[in-house]
Amino acid sequence: MKMDVAQIEGLFTRSDGSFAFARWGRPVCPVVFGVDDATLGVVKGAIDAVCNLAGHEMGEMDAELGSNLMMFFFTDWAELLEVPGMDRLVPDLAPLVARLQSVEANQYRFFRFDERGAIKACFVFLRMDEHLNDVPAKTLALSQIVQSILLWSDSAFQDRSPLMAAQDATVLRPDIAALIRAAYDPVLPVVAQDKSHALRLSARVQALIEVQQ
Repeated sequence: MKMDVAQIEGLFTRSDGSFAFARWGRPVCPVVFGVDDATLGVVKGAIDAVCNLAGHEMGEMDAELGSNLMMFFFTDWAELLEVPGMDRLVPDLAPLVARLQSVEANQYRFFRFDERGAIKACFVFLRMDEHLNDVPAKTLALSQIVQSILLWSDSAFQDRSPLMAAQDATVLRPDIAALIRAAYDPVLPVVAQDKSHALRLSARVQALIEVQQ
């Protein structure tokens, strides 16, 4: 499964036409709220799998933030307004909740960045409506972690999911898996705003795909 430069560039080109690439600059230290123990295991398993794929470290505690990948599962956006300290983590929380309620959104991701522009935190909010409740926990978890491991374009995956069906399971598409691995190549910068970065990613993606074939 090939992925050309234009496709890679598109995955990191925002609606305003700007190119913005960023990966995590520190170990991912997750915490999950609002799920039972069985689902917690599934979510953490997905995080571990994607971090292993990227060759990126998964830790227990971030020195600055404690947990830096926070995932919240709930049934009503208004619940966020009742979480102590949430307004300090997410700017303009009340207007954001009102906007998400108005469009009946069922998910939202918010990133924070360090002084270099690398990802230092990600907050994932999932309102478990009838649509998300119909998605198997493993599929939902994998999809969310893939979308949190890099700063993708705001329009990435709107037309095509990063996942695919394989026999009786849902797995990460091979081209997206190769792109994540390429993005975490230690030789590459953790942040890029120039579209030429897509060329460097493409060369590595094609090499990885050829090895798999």
